[in-house]
Amino acid sequence: MEKEKDIMRFSETELEERRARGESRTDLARVRAKTAEELERDIASDPDFSGVPEDWYKRAEAVMPTPKKLLSLRLDSDVVDWFKQQGPGYQTRINAVLRAFVQQTAKRRA
Repeated sequence: MEKEKDIMRFSETELEERRARGESRTDLARVRAKTAEELERDIASDPDFSGVPEDWYKRAEAVMPTPKKLLSLRLDSDVVDWFKQQGPGYQTRINAVLRAFVQQTAKRRA
């Protein structure tokens, strides 16, 4: 098990061992006992699910992440500082900004 602040990562084997010992934090009996109406109410009151269309799954597609390439890149220090000030994951955000630029440029050229 690897612990990083409040994030805990477990291997598949560790998760299977925890389940076998009954250490799952999911109360499946409680979930299975709910009626369809109770589940619908719970979903409707979930702020993370608000605004999600009922047929969202019809347009969903599985996307496998592509492997990243390691490279050395020189960026202005104030740009790097700004991204770092936004919190953990700054490299991922830089990648997202670059990806958005590439996609918008490709659209304009099409």
